[in-house]
Amino acid sequence: MPVEESMPELESMPESESEPPGAEPELDSGPVALEVNTHAAIEPSLCGVVTAQGPGTATVLLATTPVMAADAQGLVHGGFVFGAADYAAMVAVNDPHVVLGSADTRFTAPVAVGDLVSVEASVVQAKGRKRVVQVACSVDGRAVMDGTLTAFVLDAHVLDR
Repeated sequence: MPVEESMPELESMPESESEPPGAEPELDSGPVALEVNTHAAIEPSLCGVVTAQGPGTATVLLATTPVMAADAQGLVHGGFVFGAADYAAMVAVNDPHVVLGSADTRFTAPVAVGDLVSVEASVVQAKGRKRVVQVACSVDGRAVMDGTLTAFVLDAHVLDR
């Protein structure tokens, strides 16, 4: 039997004499829990994974795979990069009823199968229901797409009639 299992009372023992009995040592709590309140059914393998989220900001990482290839050379179809940017923008707004209204984007470099696309999104304007979100997509620090997405926060789900 390992030592840890044979001496459970040691778990509550202070780390040093200066700590009161039962005091918990300060531990790294690991990653901060994300509070994503939108797009709960997104498929991460197609739109990316949220790695950071805060008031008006979000980061999404998209691992590109062969299913995203547009040709035999492994060029990733831009729609997948756009999808990750759209997802990051929606998470930056972070409302259950946010929808995309328009986008002004430009692709600046190709993405290849196997690339890890990082998307940074920031709300730069909020007026009434309208949110303007800047997105920047990169691979290894090289810009591959950027743009401005305009989203709207609705009172109810867009499909509720």
